[in-house]
Amino acid sequence: MSERPTIDDIRAAATRIEGAVLRTPMLHSKILSDAIGAEIWLKFENLQFTSAYKERGALNKLLQLSDEERSRGVIAASAGNHSQAVAYHARRLGIPAVIVMPEATPTMKVTQTEGHGAKVVLHGAMFDDAYAKARELEAAEGYAFVHPFDDPQIIAGAGTVGLEMLEDVPDLDTIVVPIGGGGLMSGVSIAARAIKPGIELIGVEAELYPSMKCEIDRCSLPLGGDTLAEGIAVKNPGVLTAEILKDNLDDLVLVAERDIESAVAMLVTIEKTVVEGAGAAGLAAMLDDPARFSGKKVATLLCGGNIDTHLLANVLVRDLVRQGRIARLRVAAQDQPGALARITDQFHEAGVNIIEIRHSRIFTALPAKDTVIEVECEARDSAAIDQVEAMLKAAGFHVDRASLD
Repeated sequence: MSERPTIDDIRAAATRIEGAVLRTPMLHSKILSDAIGAEIWLKFENLQFTSAYKERGALNKLLQLSDEERSRGVIAASAGNHSQAVAYHARRLGIPAVIVMPEATPTMKVTQTEGHGAKVVLHGAMFDDAYAKARELEAAEGYAFVHPFDDPQIIAGAGTVGLEMLEDVPDLDTIVVPIGGGGLMSGVSIAARAIKPGIELIGVEAELYPSMKCEIDRCSLPLGGDTLAEGIAVKNPGVLTAEILKDNLDDLVLVAERDIESAVAMLVTIEKTVVEGAGAAGLAAMLDDPARFSGKKVATLLCGGNIDTHLLANVLVRDLVRQGRIARLRVAAQDQPGALARITDQFHEAGVNIIEIRHSRIFTALPAKDTVIEVECEARDSAAIDQVEAMLKAAGFHVDRASLD
């Protein structure tokens, strides 16, 4: 196992990357603080040039390569953010770069990586498949491998985030950090324990990928599935990072997909900032268990902002459905003239806007003389849609509302 980086390594990394990586803002969120009942601070790493904290570790690693290693070129495996960071800074430094990415990587991350001048190889279903392929190419072609998390120089670079957080807000009680392979939280935890030993450090994983939790707690939980937080969907965490986090973490919690979606939507609507699922995992943990953080001064990292625009649109609309502001009502009615008008009249009176209407006369269990009319609608608040549902029932219609859960 490689030697653990120290606080001195992290401070050296901060000096090394200064000026080439953005010192991102650390801002207090009043609305989120009120919602959670704590003093919430956000570190906006999604504002980096490649929209993720990964630049810190990647650049720290690249700057310490020998001339020979630079001339041979580098290779990396990543679901997206690490790949962009390596590609961007490799091009800045004149180093050829090859990036191996899982085949399911969002198109935006692939095209952005290629846009930074790297050669992209798509391979496998998950990060671990891409990682194995990158190691194969490393051995075959003589590239220098830039690990996304299990490398002391990568960890030290990531730890510069922790330095900045505690320089900007020294009296933090708790730091909450998303965990995939563990490089970010390893670096932050080393910095935080050196600067403020008693600070509470909480890691967060997607419920579908509890790999680090299983490694630390020696438990066995189901692993796999489609997660919005693909940036932390790692089957096998780092060896070095696991050892660091065993010593430094106070807790590691799991968050459900619904909470991750809600966190992404809240950051867009409240903070007016775009954050990918992995980057919103820390806030998701707070939303899931606000009592745990009540009265504390808590910071989390918005560690990445690379989310596909179509996926983001889906997340925002689904959030409106959960809020009750968009609904799909299935209204059973007799298939006769005037039935549709009677239904739409109720929506008009309730002040609810109809988005789309569909008739279903064939694929229904209703009698042949009846029909199902599906109405997608939107309103200023959930009460208005509740009102139109009640009005339809009072007018003699049978109504069902579609649910996401």
